Parts: sequence; C-alpha cells; structure tokens
Amino acid sequence: MVVEGHRSFCLLYVKAARRLGLHPIVLSADPTRYDYLAAEGIEAIRIDTDNIDALIHECSRLRSTYDIAGITSARGAFYSTVGKLCRYFDLPGPDPQSVERCCDKFTQRQLLAQAGVPIPAYRLATDAAEVESFAAEIGLPVILKPTAGSGSMGVRLCPSLGELADHTTYLLEKHIWRSSPRILVEDFAQGPHYSIDIMGNAVVGIAALDFGPPPHFVYRELTYPAVLTEDEHNRIADVSLSCLRALGLDWGPTNVELRWTKRGPVVIEVNPRLPGSPAPQLVQLAYGIDLVTEHIKVVIGDEWNLHRSNSQTAAARFLVADRDGTLDWIGGDSPAAAVSGVAEVKFYVEPKTPIVRKGNYRDCIGHVIAASPSLARTEAILQRAVDMIDWSITPFPAEKE
Repeated sequence: MVVEGHRSFCLLYVKAARRLGLHPIVLSADPTRYDYLAAEGIEAIRIDTDNIDALIHECSRLRSTYDIAGITSARGAFYSTVGKLCRYFDLPGPDPQSVERCCDKFTQRQLLAQAGVPIPAYRLATDAAEVESFAAEIGLPVILKPTAGSGSMGVRLCPSLGELADHTTYLLEKHIWRSSPRILVEDFAQGPHYSIDIMGNAVVGIAALDFGPPPHFVYRELTYPAVLTEDEHNRIADVSLSCLRALGLDWGPTNVELRWTKRGPVVIEVNPRLPGSPAPQLVQLAYGIDLVTEHIKVVIGDEWNLHRSNSQTAAARFLVADRDGTLDWIGGDSPAAAVSGVAEVKFYVEPKTPIVRKGNYRDCIGHVIAASPSLARTEAILQRAVDMIDWSITPFPAEKE
C-alpha cells in the first residue's frame, strides 16, 4: 500500500514493488493528479488520506482480498499516517510520534539542541514584533521559515530589515497555515551544503548540494559522492547519526541536510524519509544501491542490502525558470539525452503551462542526470547536455491600471 502519490517519485516505488513481485495499490485523495498511475495500469483508490479512520477501514476491506505485505508513502507529509497504519495492522513501520516531532521544525530544533547536536541559533516567533526582536538578538542575516513544510516553501534569507519585514508580511498574510502562524528565525549557517542519506543506522551516501542565487534556496545541482576528506566524511556521518538518536529515528530511511561552517558541521534539517527524486537515481548510479527497492524491503520485513556495487560520480543539474509567464516551448531533450554519459533528461512541465516562480522547489522545470568515473568528466557531460536544452517563456500581459 502506498499512501498518496508524488509528481514522479511514487512511480519509482510502484515499479520497485512490482519488481519484488508485489502488487502496489495507491491510496490518494485525487488519483487523477498522477497521470502515470493510469498509464502504468496501477491500481488506485480515491480516499481522504488525511482521515486515519477512513484509511484503516479501507485497508481492512482490502485485507479480505489481499495479504497486505507493507504500507509506505512516497511523501514525507504522510509518514506519520503510515506509522499509525503500520502500528494498527502490526506491520514494520516508523514510530509516528518520532516522525511528528521531527516534522515540526521547532520541536526538531529543541530535541537536537538538548542532545548537543550543532545547529544554528534559532527562535520561535508568532508575530511581526517577535520576528524583528529575535532577528536583532541573533543578528542579520537570518533565515525565516515556517515550522512545517518541505521543498524550501516559505524559506527566505533576509539580509536587511526591509527584506525581513517583507517576508514576515508574506508569511503572516499569504503563506498557507494549517494552524496559527509559527515562524522560525534562524542564524544563517554559511558554508558548503551536504545531503546525507541514511537507511536504518547506516550512512548510504553523502552528496554535495548547490543552490541558485539567494535569497531563495532553489536546487541547482546535486552530486554524489561529495568531495570530502576522510575526517570530514567521518564527522558528517557522526553528526548525522547523532540526529537519529536525538529524534528517535531508528527505522527506515532518513535524510539529513547540514552545512560545513567555521565550527564544522551544523545541522540544517532532518527528514524522516528518503530524499526526493532525482536523489535515489543518483545513488543508484554512484553506488549501485537502489534506495527505493531497499526501502520497500524494510517496509515488508525482508532482508535488505546496502552493498556498493558501483563507484562513479553522479550528478543532476536542475533546469530553473528564469522569468514568470507562459511556457511557449521547451526542447533539446533528445540531443541532450543522446550525449554519452547522460542517464536522464526530464521535463516537469508541458508547453502552454503558466510559470509563476515562488522561490522553492516548484521553480525547477526539469533536470539532467549524468554519471562517469570522475567529477570533472561528469560536470563536462552535464554542461554539454544542458547547453542543448532551451525554452521560451512569454511574460504575462501587464495589468492595466
């Protein structure tokens, strides 16, 4: 059972499940959002995935026909729900309370701080006056972010009082909150950014993660493995595993993001899930480890294998819209995909799609993946392929006064 789909990531799960001889069923509030379900002939059931009682009832009904081997999700927002379902049906799964604590970024910060894990200075604000006061305490620049969410939604670097006020207004008046506003005001930890993938208590890989220009944090490039000394690798791995102990995350996949600062590794975020696509594809190219398949093995209680059978540098370059407007056309994918060493060229949008940049992961309109025996070669392959891709965006008509 897969609770809710994803723009593309869920497809990796259902394909991996089929390879393992399983029959995947997707439970979704709106299965039509995921066109690949019908295209791949994947069974999908429409249900309110925010209603745990409805999900229990549906899984109980399905048990009269199927042997439910496991329950999971391709989206971190539903991991707590998955944990509750697994507890109810006595299946392997994450601890729902640990997941909920981790998904509240303020609670996560408190638990990490109590355990002595290095994190940025932070405060919790609920109104504009508190934001301004706490930013003065910490010192500009600061990062403002909601206490819940992913994909850098609502996250912004504020180097000045004017930008601080503007983003505070945005968060309080335009950001969608499930409850009353809770804003984290954080010190800006400066230094190279790394993404660490963990399964159980084993560090699978460490990637270098680059972003586009501030004040937003839009992915630009993701590279496995990160170029690190043995000491840097060990310190990053040790800090990452200390996060698991602090947060009670001792089952399944975890993704840790941190920056290497003047005081060493500083943890930015811990997510109780696999990193989103295309990270699993890069891990497979770089190390020969299929993270999604191994996660499903954990979910169904089978023996899993994290043995490395590959040693390459794999990287993804993200294609990011350069303006708002209507996408007239996007092309060059076929010649780019034909470049030796390119593993995938994928566009997320179709022509005639309106493009409205938000300063988060949704600004990405595609990616290119390449792999080779060396970092320099992989970078050269990526650049050659990306240079073949182009698009045109016509700005929206100006509003008449």
